[in-house]
Amino acid sequence: MAAQIFLASQSPRRRELLQQIGVHHEVLRVDVDETPLAGESAADYVVRLALEKASVAAQLSEYSSSRLPILAADTAVVVDDNILGKPANEKDAIAMLMQLSGRSHLVLTGIALVGTDLRSSRLSSSRVRFREINPTEAQRYWHSGEPADKAGGYGIQGLGAMFVSHLEGSYSGVMGLPLFETTALLKEAGIDPLSNQ
Repeated sequence: MAAQIFLASQSPRRRELLQQIGVHHEVLRVDVDETPLAGESAADYVVRLALEKASVAAQLSEYSSSRLPILAADTAVVVDDNILGKPANEKDAIAMLMQLSGRSHLVLTGIALVGTDLRSSRLSSSRVRFREINPTEAQRYWHSGEPADKAGGYGIQGLGAMFVSHLEGSYSGVMGLPLFETTALLKEAGIDPLSNQ
């Protein structure tokens, strides 16, 4: 079946989630500066980045020929009002996991859909609680390879799930693409995932 949207993300998890709800898509690779703005809240940050990614993708030649809507997302882990991005190295990842150990944090995912006559966004907010993690576990987890490209240094859909004692919110949002909000945006563009079944 032909693509219904472009996905402005290289994330295999976002691709899997779109496949889960039967939305046919093509991937566009985009790069944007992910530095938070001075005084910017974490919620504003993830929504701004999602909109920027979709807008940058709209400038690509692949988009100009088909004019399919572009879906983009950005996820941040927030603890003590600090945004935890992807860990730069092992030391950074272990420090993040130790910061999350035994306490709750927010996972915010901003999503945006941009098209010819459409520019919409949504925000998903979830609260995740970790059990206590010791430094040896954190180091072993790093060596699994899973934390390297994940906001906050963990993936809830993989080994990182063993640290999660409680989740309040959206599991798919913590993975990086909240399907409830995504479906609402897609319906604004006239795309109903249930019609593909």
